[in-house]
Amino acid sequence: MKAAKPIPDGFHSVTPHLVVKGGEAAIAFYKKAFGAKERDGGCMFKMPNGKVGHAELIIGDSPIMLADEAPDWGCFSPLTKGGGSVCIHLYVADADKTFAQAVAAGATPVMPLSDAPWGDRYGKLKDPFGHEWSIATHKEDLSMDEIKKRMDAAMAGGACG
Repeated sequence: MKAAKPIPDGFHSVTPHLVVKGGEAAIAFYKKAFGAKERDGGCMFKMPNGKVGHAELIIGDSPIMLADEAPDWGCFSPLTKGGGSVCIHLYVADADKTFAQAVAAGATPVMPLSDAPWGDRYGKLKDPFGHEWSIATHKEDLSMDEIKKRMDAAMAGGACG
């Protein structure tokens, strides 16, 4: 028997695993908003109550897992908890297009897109399931000194990204 890899093919060292209220609706949203695709083999398992017990999607080149809330297992969505504490950062080829696409799919803007001091076109939104996403397109390669100068200027002007 062949030894299993410690990190399975198609995964990275860190993989978000989102808990949502409405798993099937979340899958449909992520497909529409971010172009998510189901992993090969349609890796979705339902719980006996019909809710999503586990699903795997690919957004860009990165996997993301998700499941419906399971209170008996201590799994609650940000909607149930009254908010989340993690923002998922998504690099895309065209931040403006992806941001508009996500808003059209039902996301709510949290921070409008702007040219950020660190060289990204950057903005934030919240999906209908309570998760925050930052959307970015990298536009400039900058030194840490240049980023610091730009951040200091932005902070002095009352702006932060």
